[in-house]
Amino acid sequence: MIRYAVVGTGWIARSFIAGASMVPGLSLAAVYSRREDTGRAFLADVDPSLPVFTDLEALAASPSIDAVYIASPNHMHYAQSKVFLQHGKHVICEKPITVRPEELIELQALAESRHLIYMEAILMCHLPQRGLVRQALPALGRIRSAHIDFSQLSSKYHDLMNGSLPNIFNPACCTGALMDLGVYCAYFAAYLWGMPDSIQAAASFLPTGADSTGTCILRYPDLLVTMSYAKAGQDHAGSQIQGDRGTLTLESVSRLAGIRLWPESGEPQLLWDSDSKAVMMSGEALDFWRYITDPVGTRSEYEENSRLALTVSRMMAAMRADAGVRFAGD
Repeated sequence: MIRYAVVGTGWIARSFIAGASMVPGLSLAAVYSRREDTGRAFLADVDPSLPVFTDLEALAASPSIDAVYIASPNHMHYAQSKVFLQHGKHVICEKPITVRPEELIELQALAESRHLIYMEAILMCHLPQRGLVRQALPALGRIRSAHIDFSQLSSKYHDLMNGSLPNIFNPACCTGALMDLGVYCAYFAAYLWGMPDSIQAAASFLPTGADSTGTCILRYPDLLVTMSYAKAGQDHAGSQIQGDRGTLTLESVSRLAGIRLWPESGEPQLLWDSDSKAVMMSGEALDFWRYITDPVGTRSEYEENSRLALTVSRMMAAMRADAGVRFAGD
């Protein structure tokens, strides 16, 4: 049994716990919160008997956990992941796994030297329908263009407009549209086509300095990919990959939901509909457990995902630089 702790008490942490509960080999053992009362409130309908840690170092050193799921604000990911890896704990960290590729390279090397699993919690890498997308590409014929979108009006946007400063719109937390939603677009492109030959990006900014929307052009030898992402508006068109014999559309690129193949002639085929949030979150939790308990059998899969994470991190760094999305420390 792998005993894991959760760092963070937001909705995504609750969703991960629901998904992990579907994996028999994972057991929630503790939660970290900066405040005891916040941690207790979080555990009230999960398991009130579990301990709440308010000292991160103490949790990392605790013999009662083997692994950790980190769901703190982006700017904390690198330092918190490093603490747990240094204490011999396996780490699954919410996206973006680190803000900068140099940080990811350092922590991947640290994990490797300690024989630990260190992975990014990104839905699409652990969903069974990911393979369906790649398998459908030959049916499209010659692919010359694709558009990938993830634009979702933030639940915190109206709070921002009313004078609050939610973490997601605070550049001090290394957040914004690109880091929160654009990362899914980058993952989708990198998974299918790898690192592009060139990247051009642009962004619009809120008064806080956070980017609210962004657009990017990825150039491959015979393919042009456009990406768009926003937290100040809602997309209803989805994403599509266009070939000269058909088109593949996706209602959601983050969840890989509503996947349809539109042949040159004939009726569209629904390849995948959708799953519940808990079922989707169980995929990354299950793979985390598999990588820990079967390091030899899952080695190539784990290494492929680690390489993909680094490719995406490098893409994100190039996009940030070109679009002018700056954080402290850049």
